[in-house]
Amino acid sequence: MPEIIDVCQVTELPPGGKRLVEWEDLEIGVFNCAGTVYAIEDRCSHDNGPLVEGEFDQDTCTIECPRHGSLFDVTTGKPKTLPAYVPVDTFAVIIEDETIKLEVE
Repeated sequence: MPEIIDVCQVTELPPGGKRLVEWEDLEIGVFNCAGTVYAIEDRCSHDNGPLVEGEFDQDTCTIECPRHGSLFDVTTGKPKTLPAYVPVDTFAVIIEDETIKLEVE
C-alpha cells in the first residue's frame, strides 16, 4: 500500500530547484521544472551515481548524471543519452495545502 510523505512547502522549491529526499532505503530527487514538480529515483541506472548532484536544466526537464553525463528526463525517468539506457523509477507528486508530497511504496 502506498504511503504519502511530506517533502517541503511549495515556496521552498522554486522553479529550477532540486532537492534530495530520503525515505527508508530510497533516495529520491525532487525537481521543479518550470513550475511543475517531478520526482525520480536518485540513482543513475548506469552506475548508481547520485543524480541530484548533477546539473538540472528546467528548460528541458533533464538532470545530468555527474559521473558519466547521461541525461535523464525528470518527467518520465527515461535516459535521453548514453551510457545509461534503463529508466529510473518515478514517483507521484501531490501538491496539497501548499505542501509538496510524494507517493512512495
